[in-house]
Amino acid sequence: MASFVIEGGHRLSGDIYPQGAKNEVLQIICATLLTAEEVIVNNIPDILDVNNLIQLMRDMGVTVAKKGIDSYSFKAEAVDLAYLESDEFLKKCSSLRGSVMLIGPMVARFGKALISKPGGDKIGRRRLDTHFVGIQNLGADFNYNSEREIYEISASELKGTYMLLDEASVTGTANIVMAAVLAKGTTTIYNAACEPYLQQLCKMLNRMGAKISGIASNLLTIEGVESLSGTEHTVLPDMIEVGSFIGMAAMTGSELCIKNVSYENLGIIPESFRRLGIKLEQRGDDIFIPSQDSYQIESFIDGSIMTIADAPWPGLTPDLLSVLLVVATQAKGSVLIHQKMFESRLFFVDKLIDMGAQIILCDPHRAVVIGHNHEFKLRGGNMTSPDIRAGIALLIAAMSAEGISRIHNIEQIDRGYQNIEGRLNALGARITRI
Repeated sequence: MASFVIEGGHRLSGDIYPQGAKNEVLQIICATLLTAEEVIVNNIPDILDVNNLIQLMRDMGVTVAKKGIDSYSFKAEAVDLAYLESDEFLKKCSSLRGSVMLIGPMVARFGKALISKPGGDKIGRRRLDTHFVGIQNLGADFNYNSEREIYEISASELKGTYMLLDEASVTGTANIVMAAVLAKGTTTIYNAACEPYLQQLCKMLNRMGAKISGIASNLLTIEGVESLSGTEHTVLPDMIEVGSFIGMAAMTGSELCIKNVSYENLGIIPESFRRLGIKLEQRGDDIFIPSQDSYQIESFIDGSIMTIADAPWPGLTPDLLSVLLVVATQAKGSVLIHQKMFESRLFFVDKLIDMGAQIILCDPHRAVVIGHNHEFKLRGGNMTSPDIRAGIALLIAAMSAEGISRIHNIEQIDRGYQNIEGRLNALGARITRI
């Protein structure tokens, strides 16, 4: 198990480029199964979860070729359907959360799919009902094989229908959309997720010959087509990395320029950091964060304590609440962080409390942060990363702390952030991997 050793207290300076968006690219790679023609994908991040999915595609018989530093081509011309029933395939799926999005493309194109319960972060229950019920509505049969602990999905023909999703699940919507593009007739999805990454998937499918309307809204209409062709697609920059870098700059009092952020696709993220008192400027498609010695949390208009909560898009992504919570520990003022969508993501705050942060964990969903106003720093600590997003939040805390910190289980961070220590060390951080 690898670890980071972090010497805190160093300011960052310079330009940094966000990687391609993990949450988008997992959908896009799965979607390449919908055609036998070549699909080229650019701006693919070199991170563990994505690399594991690319290798899984190779194992499935997809021809994968690296075209450049961050570009790959995928050609699912000769998928090995027998391999998809093997224990090896199912075992790999169980360790990769994104593998659940193979169901839609496989059922749509080949009429069947097998998948084990997918893994991923241990951040509470992440049910798959939206995926399964949506694809069932299109006419697929689901069976759970308790002996092998796998789901068996089959459909002789998928037929378009109307459905109202019980939750605006991003991966659930993506799975249903990928199944519906090759279904007979018209599918209408209400309460669909409308995140930029889902918009990107729909736009790519339309370039491949799909007929999807309502993109960027929560009401999607999909007119099924007979087949899809190849295309080329470029992945958006990762909005979670952009937010993480804003948080790093604020916590370490650094001047930083985040380049090529696709500002129009950041939604409420910049404003959420401004609510904590952080100054940031949009310069074209870049974000400039000036050095600040202090930043003050806003209050609501009636003077009550600020609450920052996650919500489906265009609300605040839950993936950034861990970062915002850490940033609030050095702000002037108090804030209630309300994590509505997952019930275990705030449990890392005990590690911040050990470092000297003033945080009251009210319940699994809410934490009150009382800011230090930079009057005293966090103390270096010995920590273990429980998941990707808590891991980067702990790294930010360690970079601002006095003394030496150690973060274990950094494979969790590697799943979502590409060469993070190398990129930050180039800006002045002191992070060593051991």
